[in-house]
Amino acid sequence: MSAKGYWIARVEVTDPAGYEKYRQANAEPFAKFGARFLVRGGAFELAEGGAKSRNVVIEFDSYEQAVACFHSPEYQHAKSLRKDAAFSDLIIVQGYDGPQPGGAR
Repeated sequence: MSAKGYWIARVEVTDPAGYEKYRQANAEPFAKFGARFLVRGGAFELAEGGAKSRNVVIEFDSYEQAVACFHSPEYQHAKSLRKDAAFSDLIIVQGYDGPQPGGAR
C-alpha cells in the first residue's frame, strides 16, 4: 500500500465572495479523489517564519491520488476561480509511515 498523500496550503483570502465560489467548486474533485480535511482554517500560533491567515491540510489515500486531484480538470477549474480571490502556497507531500521516536507507530 502506498503512503498517504497530503496537500498543505497557506492561504490569504482577498475576496471572500470569490473564494466561496472556489470552495464550492473544489467539492467535486475533493469528493472524486477521496480528500479529507484535517485542518481547515482555525486558530494557530506562528512559532517560526511567516504565515498567511488561513491554513489547510487535506489527506488523500495515497500520494498519487493527491497529485492526480491537483492536476484533474475539475480541480483546475476550481483553481481558476480562486486566482483572483486569494493567493496561496500549496505543497503536495507524501506521508511517512516509518519508525517513530520511542518505537511508537
